[in-house]
Formats: sequence, structure tokens, C-alpha cells
Amino acid sequence: MFVHVVAIFLLLLLLSNPFIVRINANFEGDALYAFRIAVKDPNNVLNSWDPTLVDPCTWFHVTCDHHNRVTRLDLGHAKLSGHLVPQLGSLQNLEFLELYKNELVGPIPKELGGLKNLVSLGLYHNNLTGSIPSSLSNLSNLKFLRLNSNRLSGRIPRELAKLGNLKILDLSNNDLCGTFPTFGSFSKFPEQSFKNNPRLEGPELMGLVRYDKDELCK
Repeated sequence: MFVHVVAIFLLLLLLSNPFIVRINANFEGDALYAFRIAVKDPNNVLNSWDPTLVDPCTWFHVTCDHHNRVTRLDLGHAKLSGHLVPQLGSLQNLEFLELYKNELVGPIPKELGGLKNLVSLGLYHNNLTGSIPSSLSNLSNLKFLRLNSNRLSGRIPRELAKLGNLKILDLSNNDLCGTFPTFGSFSKFPEQSFKNNPRLEGPELMGLVRYDKDELCK
């Protein structure tokens, strides 16, 4: 009898303790709020992102599953300026990260390669700079990768060609250089996916890197 009473008490304690029940929500909320304070928001689209609320699932432009885990971040065309933050890479259940048509600057954090459930990464039409992180090759569930119309530079990581589920790729209108892969998943993408990169020399020849060109790609 005593054992049953103790078990019931512990169960009630677990259900009534907001720290235990909502620790995951707090963690995700902290990651999202780190992004909020890193950007300027002239239209107040992030006004509902209140850090005193333990559940980010109540915030606008955030979608959660039935376990209250963040699965979507939809902030396309929101006139946000500022930069991406590495904390976004801790949203382990995120499937859609859509931040297209804003005024974001700076690099793409390599930590985004930790979003193992990501299906779509939409960062197009911003002012992002730096290279494409090779860590994005860890996104094995990724189907849509749109990084076009930024100011990304450097070579295209060959590791991205192992993304077997990739259906849409757009790296056009950047400042990428060297060559682009023609093997793996990249074998199905047309040259339109890479157009308007003035320093991009074209496809690899017979799956081989043009090392003389890539060495000049900085």
C-alpha cells in the first residue's frame, strides 16, 4: 500500500512540476529568443515571442507537434535584419526553417548541420556572406535547399552531394567559385541551380575536381 501511495505522489509531482514537464519547451524557447534579440524587427512580427512564457508553441510563426516540440519556423518576407545565431542548431525537431526574403547578413552557422530532422532550409533572398558550411551534408532528411540570391562565396562543398533525399537545390545568384559536383544527388540538378555565380567555372569534369581552379577559389 505504501509503495502505491509513493508512486502516485511521484506521478502527481511530475505532472505538476512545470520545470520537469516544460524543460524541452524552455530550451527551445531560449534558442528562438536568442534569434529574436539578434535581429531587428521593424514590423514587430516577433512581438509575441515573450521569454517569460515557458511554451514557445504559443508564439506566432512557430509551429509545434503534439509533443510541444518546435517543428517549423516560418518568417519569410518579414523584413528582419541582423544575423543568424548558432542556437538555431539546437532545435532538434525542426523540419522547416524558412527565413527567405529578409535582410539577414553574416554567415550561415555551421550548427545548422545539427538539425537532423530538417526537410526544408529556405534562406534565399538575403545578404548572407561567407561559405556554405559543409556540415549541411549531415541533413540526411533535407529535400529543399534554397540559398540563392545571397552573397555567399567560396567553393560548393562536395559533401553536399551525399544528400540523397534532396529534390530541389538552388545556389544561383551568389559569388561561389571553383566547380560544382556532378555526382551523387547533384547529378540530377541542372546548371540553372548554379547560374549567376561569376566565379563558378562550371561542372566537374568526369566527376573530378578541377584542382587548379579550386586552389584559386577563396
